[in-house]
Amino acid sequence: MARLFGTDGVRGLANRDITAELAVDLAVAAAFVLAERGEFAGHRPRAVLGRDTRVSGQFLSSAVAAGLASAGVDVLDVGVIPTPGVAYLTASTDADIGVVISASHNPMPDNGIKFFSRGGHKLDDAVEQAIEERLGAEWDRPTGSAVGSISPSGDLAEDYVQHVVSAARSFAGTDAPLAGLSIVVDAAHGAASSIGPRALAAAGADVHVMNAAPDGHNINDGVGSTHLDGLSVTVVERGADLGVAYDGDADRCLAVDHTGAVVNGDAIMGLLALAMQRSGALYHDTLVATLMSNLGLHRAMQAAGIAIVESAVGDRYVLEAMRDGGFSLGGEQSGHVIVADYATTGDGVLTSLLVGAQVAGGESLRDQCASIDTLPQVLVNVPGADRTRVYSDDALQRAVADARAALGDSGRVLLRPSGTENLVRVMVEATTADDAQRHADALADVVRDRLTL
Repeated sequence: MARLFGTDGVRGLANRDITAELAVDLAVAAAFVLAERGEFAGHRPRAVLGRDTRVSGQFLSSAVAAGLASAGVDVLDVGVIPTPGVAYLTASTDADIGVVISASHNPMPDNGIKFFSRGGHKLDDAVEQAIEERLGAEWDRPTGSAVGSISPSGDLAEDYVQHVVSAARSFAGTDAPLAGLSIVVDAAHGAASSIGPRALAAAGADVHVMNAAPDGHNINDGVGSTHLDGLSVTVVERGADLGVAYDGDADRCLAVDHTGAVVNGDAIMGLLALAMQRSGALYHDTLVATLMSNLGLHRAMQAAGIAIVESAVGDRYVLEAMRDGGFSLGGEQSGHVIVADYATTGDGVLTSLLVGAQVAGGESLRDQCASIDTLPQVLVNVPGADRTRVYSDDALQRAVADARAALGDSGRVLLRPSGTENLVRVMVEATTADDAQRHADALADVVRDRLTL
């Protein structure tokens, strides 16, 4: 049986893959697994529940709340709130479980369920596996006063807003870290449609808001961090200092500078790493990035005396490496950025505040990112390939070695098998787009020749 949990919870087509019945069962199973592990010992368990703006989130969050309450867990239902808001509130309210109903940057018909443990950390693989194994098992239902309550708790969202604004003030060392800054924010019609602009304005920015009118159906629909063209045009038209874009659950943020040029997650991480190094907040002078981060980021960090620790792709693996090494900053090219002093997961609203603070307090975003070159990067997905033989096929490995030798220090080659399907990803970076494309196409041909099922 395929594993139900992926790298970011359980996700699929709402009401087909992710059903109300599954939501109830997952909630019950999670409550009982955590109880069996002693997480609820000595107190009545409590959960924080939030969702993004998808219409399917309404029935799924109701189902999760019902499942948790039927298992004896009191539920604080915060309603629409960014995923990192649930993580923060799980910690700040001393809750035992956090649950988010969201499919992040996926299109509206999808939805998902992800859990946080006490302290606002994502569940580890062993706990998720135990929840899967518990699904459908017999259980002793509580009755009477042992049944959990469900409390509408939307006012808690303001605590999260105050937290991220306070973090920006601490980071910048001033009460108005975005004072004088003109910023455009694309909220993707998602969970940060209200919270993101409020936080930016509270930090002192002059905020122009776009795509912040969620109707349950328009989340991520040609807008947000995966569709930056509209933001780029608006920033230039308004003469703003920069623009920021969230995805549907606002756990990621990308930016554009005042010329409309895109500033991706690598550049944002580099910018923050340099700022934190100057202030002494970059622990061990180290940044955690995934295997997909661009060679240009590596070169810029090396020049600044900042080491990079590489993790597997996925913000949970970035966080795992950060916690293992005691590092304070990590993230992904896609815009998941984790600043350990203020957050336990990728936080798009917080990232937008910290980037804004850097621009308000110094040079333009374009100038501050000038040292972080981005080498042309080509990614070719090869479907129908036997992902289990990527590292064992001698001819393919010889082809990879030849490409690496040809590129030398001026490029990079990465072959990555999908974790969930028969697909191999070929990524090549080079000094020119033509060279990157040529090597990527050649390696993809070898994958097709050697690994096609």
